[in-house]
Amino acid sequence: MIKLKDCKCFHTEKPWAFPLAITSIVCLFLLLTCFNMGLIPPLYKINSYFPLFNPRVSSNHSIPHFAEQRVKSTHLESRSSTPRFAYLISGSKGDLNKLWRTLRALYHPLNYYVVHLDLESEPNERMELASRVEKDPMFAEVGNVYMIMKANMVTYRGPTMVSNTLHACAILLKRNKDWDWFINLSASDYPLVTQDDLLSAFRNLNRDWNFVEHTSQLGWKEDQRAMPLMIDPGLYENKKSDIFWVQPDRPLPTAFKLFTGSAWMVLSRSFVEYCIWGWDNLPRTLLMYYTNFVSSPEGYFQTVICNVPEFIPTVINHDMHFISWDNPPKQHPHVLNISDATKMFKSGAAFARKFDQDTTILDRIDSEILHRSNGSFTPGGWCRDIPSCSEVGKPILVKSGPGAKRLKKLINKLIRSAQNGNQCR
Repeated sequence: MIKLKDCKCFHTEKPWAFPLAITSIVCLFLLLTCFNMGLIPPLYKINSYFPLFNPRVSSNHSIPHFAEQRVKSTHLESRSSTPRFAYLISGSKGDLNKLWRTLRALYHPLNYYVVHLDLESEPNERMELASRVEKDPMFAEVGNVYMIMKANMVTYRGPTMVSNTLHACAILLKRNKDWDWFINLSASDYPLVTQDDLLSAFRNLNRDWNFVEHTSQLGWKEDQRAMPLMIDPGLYENKKSDIFWVQPDRPLPTAFKLFTGSAWMVLSRSFVEYCIWGWDNLPRTLLMYYTNFVSSPEGYFQTVICNVPEFIPTVINHDMHFISWDNPPKQHPHVLNISDATKMFKSGAAFARKFDQDTTILDRIDSEILHRSNGSFTPGGWCRDIPSCSEVGKPILVKSGPGAKRLKKLINKLIRSAQNGNQCR
């Protein structure tokens, strides 16, 4: 029998154990120091290459832990060949019926819609809009129309319109993960193509394109908008009143370059995510700067996108609208009428503004372009019972018409211009 005291295996001395432990501690300290100094990639990047390195992350790749990773992950998601649009349609006092008509003309079950009547509108108007959205059988079945119930105060010449737009973007990003472009419209806008035409024209486009009218040539806006300082009472009052001026004026910024253009645009999801997440803080910095800028909706998004190198190649210098302006432009464009029809239809634009309520020109657009009548939805491949479109058939079935050809022609022309370097100048 072997005695325990004779078995040296239980009492073998290990003179190397203590130095090994000390060396391991030193190596771990140096490793952590390298992480903090940025000398090696952080853990979340290592996990992207070796997912088993962290079991918790590998079990759910779709939940990123950093803003940069969140934008990249959604950017790389597989997307359907048929794009989806996310709309904001906003209005003010007296715009209930205009907004409702525009919403029904734009409706498609693949898209998403946020509607908003601002705080200046009467409470009964907002309640009526909420009731219509809730009781509409189509909206109830598909569930893709949302109303901002807590109304925002919106002043066009102040920053509150930008704030309201970002609010809608945040709602759409939170609720839905599969749309491709964001489009902001007012109750005074109206489509010049069917949604099937729009889906067809955008189907084969790079989903990173941003349609933003812009220029760095401020002209008269430099003295009258960029340098004066103003305060928008809509930021702290519940009744709309005009902006007021404060002294002294400020010089033009040197940390970023100012751009100006149209307040209406078609923005890619990746850029909208950047504006909301803003991991390098530029969107928030510019939002604070434009708080005191006259007509900030005509400059905020332009200045953000044209000061980020990765987004500059994605900018198309057009707002997808037909608008008739004075020369030089005034605060508001001309109200369109029947005499503008020919020029409007030939423009190839997807939308037009500005329209009054229930005008002859809107009836003509409904009849000749949208083929809708009696307040029905705009017919398309998705309808089961054309022309009333009261039931959903196959949402992915797109039947384009002449409007798609006009819009594609305009877009191809704009892309060629952009590829020749006509971006953020």
